[in-house]
Amino acid sequence: MNNKQMKMTIKISILLLNIVGGLLVLSCTTQPKVNADYSVYVNPFIGNADNGHTFPGACVPFGMIQASPETGNDAWKYCSGYNFADDSIIGFAQTHLSGTGCPDLGDILLLPFSGKIENNVYKGKFDKRSEKASPGYYAVHLTDFDVDVELTSTQRTAFHRYVYHSDAPSGLLVDLQSGVVWDREWLKKHVLYADMDLPDNHTITGHQMVENWVKRSYYYVISFDKPYTVKDTLSSVDPEKGKRLLLDFNLAKGDTLQVKIALSTVGVEGAITALEKENPAWNFEGIRTKAHNQWNQLFSRVKVTGSDAQKTNFYTSLYHLFIQPNNIADIDGRYRGANDSIYTSKTGSYYSTLSLWDTYRAAHPLYTILCPEKVDGMIQSMLDHYKIQGYLPIWALWGKESHCMIGNHAIPVIVDAYLKGFRGFEPEEAYAAIRGTSTVSHQHSDWEIYDQYGYYPFDLIPKESVSRTMESGYDDYCVAQMAKALGNDEDYAYFSKRSSYYKNLLDPSTTMMRGKDSKGDWRTPFNTLLLSHAATSGGDYTEGNAWQYTWHVQHDVEGLIELLGGKEKFANKLDSLFFLESSKENTGFTQDVTGLIGQYAHGNEPSHHVAYLYNYVGQPHKTQQLIREIFDRFYLPKPDGLCGNDDCGQMSAWYIFSAMGFYPVNPIGGEYILGAPQIEEVTISLPNHKTFTVQAKGLSDENKYVQSVTLNDKPVENFRIYHSDIMKGGELVFVMTDRY
Repeated sequence: MNNKQMKMTIKISILLLNIVGGLLVLSCTTQPKVNADYSVYVNPFIGNADNGHTFPGACVPFGMIQASPETGNDAWKYCSGYNFADDSIIGFAQTHLSGTGCPDLGDILLLPFSGKIENNVYKGKFDKRSEKASPGYYAVHLTDFDVDVELTSTQRTAFHRYVYHSDAPSGLLVDLQSGVVWDREWLKKHVLYADMDLPDNHTITGHQMVENWVKRSYYYVISFDKPYTVKDTLSSVDPEKGKRLLLDFNLAKGDTLQVKIALSTVGVEGAITALEKENPAWNFEGIRTKAHNQWNQLFSRVKVTGSDAQKTNFYTSLYHLFIQPNNIADIDGRYRGANDSIYTSKTGSYYSTLSLWDTYRAAHPLYTILCPEKVDGMIQSMLDHYKIQGYLPIWALWGKESHCMIGNHAIPVIVDAYLKGFRGFEPEEAYAAIRGTSTVSHQHSDWEIYDQYGYYPFDLIPKESVSRTMESGYDDYCVAQMAKALGNDEDYAYFSKRSSYYKNLLDPSTTMMRGKDSKGDWRTPFNTLLLSHAATSGGDYTEGNAWQYTWHVQHDVEGLIELLGGKEKFANKLDSLFFLESSKENTGFTQDVTGLIGQYAHGNEPSHHVAYLYNYVGQPHKTQQLIREIFDRFYLPKPDGLCGNDDCGQMSAWYIFSAMGFYPVNPIGGEYILGAPQIEEVTISLPNHKTFTVQAKGLSDENKYVQSVTLNDKPVENFRIYHSDIMKGGELVFVMTDRY
């Protein structure tokens, strides 16, 4: 089909869509009702301030669309496009990231306006008191323009509703040059290609190629319920390519304008199909209700007994957990792969936004409990990515590899799923992918050097050599466990040996993980407090220092204890971690190293398992005390209540697990290390009509320590329970006390 034929086909589809949209008045199909409305406890504004980097806008679980306001788009504090401290909005874009440390997306910015615009600066103040946000819905009043704005969404479409209250001339800015980017200069050049078509006076379609964190393409259709005329096109400066249209709809005071936007990575026809199937009518309330019900169906899988503040924290954490990974496939299962070719998913889904350096730790293990029906699709997406790229995703966004962060942490996610019995993917295919990723060198993984020295020497690997060694060792352990499960003894032995390479970097004179060069000489001078990161200050660690990375041995805590000189010395060293305050020496990269208790940094993922390590040396009361301190200081139900980036749900997953009283120190170990529950009772609905209930008897501000634990009325003598215990259903009971 040539371009002319394609455009004719698209125009016919748009005509049919407009006719259907004009005729349909039926309510959208909704999910079966859940009696309780758990969504009332979700506060999407949590994490919107400081460096939480969450957004308040409308989306559905695992959806491609995140329709949300933007208060800025050109600085690190705007990674999600929104910062709660601001008082002006530059528009409402259709895609956003939740809790990341890098900016991107922010596609197709719309701003309804009234009156005169000074100096072509399209930006308006808004009434903070008018802002409302709930799962699948956002609303605000733009005071400068006297316009009410409401947003909702489906999987692949956004729905905007504007009410214009001003007598002044009104219109709509459609900005295709905007995007959430690194800085103001990048805003001018991030659009690499832009094509726009105006097939009729109700529709705009087009294709853009953009680049910020990754280079990606998207196709769009914008549909209006009123006819428009193009009043003006704002001037651009080189090298801008995206158009900024000013549309006039002949609006009078009190008029409502509705806009629907659909996206596809494949083509305009995919976006049109999304509108036809997901959002055919001009029924804003129907779409809002459907989005609400989708969220509430997920929330209803966990019933919490506790205070309203506890419920708000818990259900908002669930909300942040379920925003991603995002299914970017069209309705017919087609998607654009890492090499820009079009593929069809055998599962009908293709999940991206894979922040795996973060989420392998707790978010993905939590998916295996709370939404197991999604797990196979996530794993297959990673395997499909491997087929195209030659190695598993590291940090994938919209199907493209960003190579952000280190390690190959799709490996633990795949192995965890396999060991837990998920079989919606081919085990041999999965093993070939994890083995290939672990033996064929690629960016951040130089296996020849790693195997030759038994670690990454800092003179050959000048950035993050210690962290890369530590994290590769965990991935190696995971490969070994799957090899063992498949009966591959040779690979089991090989990767088990590699998993102990961390021992080669333990400096006995400091009992710290320390950089070593290719001659075997230690990094000198050695500042144990110096923070480092490849993107800024370089150094041997990833967003951390020696104090934080010495504990990064999730698979062999007992081996680390022995290496540090036994339980007493290990415990003393761990005490020092939590008491050693920052000093002038604690310099270097600090942007993501937040939420500090001594040198422990809860705002960054490598620390997340560390509070639980006291269990291994017979001092569980210290774990229990720390869990309470972390809850009280770093998880507060307000916009600045998070101590760091939510990182695509990982910070939230830590909260959910720890609130229930356990955490996966070794994410593929099939076990959870006990802590101290922070909520009176939590009941999880499981497949096959089973439930698992956690009770914290006597829990109070004073009673933060655990006196005893029983599982189905039997004492838990060891400090762990198993994944199989949870999935069988039952009751885990903690008796709390004020002393240890």
